[in-house]
Amino acid sequence: MSRRIALSVVAGVVVLGGAGAFALAYAGDQPPAFAHSTARYTAPRAGHDGSLAFSTEVTASSGVKSLKVLAWPQKSEFAKKPLTAKDMAGVESATCAPAEGDTARCTYRAVVSAADAASSPHGTWHVAVLATAEDGSTTLDTEVTDFTVG
Repeated sequence: MSRRIALSVVAGVVVLGGAGAFALAYAGDQPPAFAHSTARYTAPRAGHDGSLAFSTEVTASSGVKSLKVLAWPQKSEFAKKPLTAKDMAGVESATCAPAEGDTARCTYRAVVSAADAASSPHGTWHVAVLATAEDGSTTLDTEVTDFTVG
């Protein structure tokens, strides 16, 4: 093999190796992503409180640090002025437990009293979530799932 061909082969391997390393590094820095999000609302009845139960799977390559959850009615100020990460800073957190690989299963439950239900708007509600990964990256989904208050 001539010296020129050998040098070209080595240069090609270096370029491809560098591109592969870049792709792996980029893949490792993906922000959190959500899957299998569900919400279930149970109205209070006969002297018993109701509840809102929410669950989702969050995948983050560096691990899941926290998940903030906020339920909001479709007919509210957030329909006109969308939620921001800053709005989510003070809301309640879900409980997250490691699942497979880089995925955590997160759950949130809130008690709904009869007084809360009576003063809440009926109709469609959305669940907003803000996930923070261990590396500090965040993902905000203002309508990850919906439920109905009747």
